[in-house]
Amino acid sequence: MHRRSDNTIEFEPRDLGHYKGLIVTAIILIVLTVGAWTSYYIVQPEEEAVVKRFGAVIAVKQPGLHFKLPFGIDKVYSVPTARVLKEEFGFRTAGVGDRTRYRKTAAETAESLMLTGDLKVIDVEWVVQYRISDPNKFLHRVRDPQKTIRDISEAVMRRIVGNNLGSAVLTEKRVQVATMARDELQRAMDKFDIGIHVNTIELQDVTPPERVKPAFNEVNQAEQERERLINEAEKRRNQVIPRAEGQAKQIIAEAEGYALERINAARGEADRFAAILAEYQKVPEVTRRRLYLEMIDNVLPRTGRLYIMEPGMTAPLPLLNLGGDSLNTNTSSGGQK
Repeated sequence: MHRRSDNTIEFEPRDLGHYKGLIVTAIILIVLTVGAWTSYYIVQPEEEAVVKRFGAVIAVKQPGLHFKLPFGIDKVYSVPTARVLKEEFGFRTAGVGDRTRYRKTAAETAESLMLTGDLKVIDVEWVVQYRISDPNKFLHRVRDPQKTIRDISEAVMRRIVGNNLGSAVLTEKRVQVATMARDELQRAMDKFDIGIHVNTIELQDVTPPERVKPAFNEVNQAEQERERLINEAEKRRNQVIPRAEGQAKQIIAEAEGYALERINAARGEADRFAAILAEYQKVPEVTRRRLYLEMIDNVLPRTGRLYIMEPGMTAPLPLLNLGGDSLNTNTSSGGQK
């Protein structure tokens, strides 16, 4: 290269060759740099990578550093298989920070309003939590897996809510509805074979529409009052019935004891009579006299006062004064006279 008198630059042939060599070297360096940059990839700890070559899946890689063919020959698609994903229905999380904010637009309201089995309209908000179990199936079985999950979940929830009473869904059947929806959604995912495992379905707010909330609150208060009265009645029943059962058992035990006492007494009397009969058969006269004296000894103390009236007497003559107090009184009266 040299400068002419008219200030123009003239390149010599050897200079052109030198520049061509520099250009080729630069291109080679660029190609090597791009090749080196695109020949490796890193899979994060909670992800798995699906490697495709010319559109065909050739491998599913675990977390770590891996190498591939450069220049876009091998393409890598990262799928968060270890992360629990969620889909929200009836509301959306607007912001997460010190205080989580939610929003509910007309579109979210439309997907959460449902008709129950008793033709009532309720507002059901729920969250589907799921995990990707097979990244290859998740990417290639359906065109839009998230939309598929949302459509099937909404259809399942509407069917289950439509087969139950509105009052039951609002109160005691919330857990049962969530469990049934989770099982049915999992069966649908298995049928489509899209590599998704449904962890849980959680019902958030299940409320009546805003216009009917006052009437619903009155009904709810009436139901709570009914439950309170039922619980009080159950409490009273649990108190009275055991007491009555205890009294009945006590009466039965007393009756059984009395029956046993009477039976034993009767058996004792029978045995005594049999013994007396045996003695009577041996010596009838002595036994007859002994029985007579025993009877007199048993009867006379209970006869009270005994009076013998003689003809012509105006006052009774006490012959046997069997009462000690009367005897003392008469004696005292006689002594005073």
